[in-house]
Amino acid sequence: MAETLAVRVKPGSRKGPLVEVGPDGELTVYVPERAVDGKANAAVIALLAGHLGVPKSRVQLVGGATARLKRFRIDGPAQATPR
Repeated sequence: MAETLAVRVKPGSRKGPLVEVGPDGELTVYVPERAVDGKANAAVIALLAGHLGVPKSRVQLVGGATARLKRFRIDGPAQATPR
């Protein structure tokens, strides 16, 4: 079963790597990598996979490759781990 998540990304952040869950359930992901050559997207995928407890191969960027608001498809059951 696939699930789609909307994620706000903050590339080049000194605060990251970090996943914050807002009061409304929105995810904000802070990564130190800059948005150059897909490095920030790759870092977000790795961080999301760890946060959700799934392998990186199950996290796929489906929308917003060059935007700060991105959509990811998660294949299989996702279970958030507290951080």
